[in-house]
Amino acid sequence: MAELKDFAEQLVNLTVKEVNELATILKDEYGIEPAAAVVVGGAAGGGEAAEEKSEFDVILTEAGASKLKVVKAVKELTGLGLKEAKALVDGTPSAIKEGVSKEEAEGIKTSLEEVGASVELK
Repeated sequence: MAELKDFAEQLVNLTVKEVNELATILKDEYGIEPAAAVVVGGAAGGGEAAEEKSEFDVILTEAGASKLKVVKAVKELTGLGLKEAKALVDGTPSAIKEGVSKEEAEGIKTSLEEVGASVELK
């Protein structure tokens, strides 16, 4: 058991270069094709941490059956005039808000879905 723990520690502390070399050895000598791994970085400091997305775009993909309700919701959520909000809804898919936090994006998505719209976050 101690040997396996030591082996696991060695694997965790590999640098990106060493991981690539290990993948090549496994493929060439043993016929094993390892799945792509995400390097999170560790004690060796060899990898870059995977970044969590912090800015989202709210995209209206379809107005649905209650187009007037969606136009009103877009108007309220964006602060646009009625004409501009209607143009956004008519021009689907269209970005309602860009570069907003995850919480704000989810709130906008929920508000629009409650009035029948289809929305996606990018």
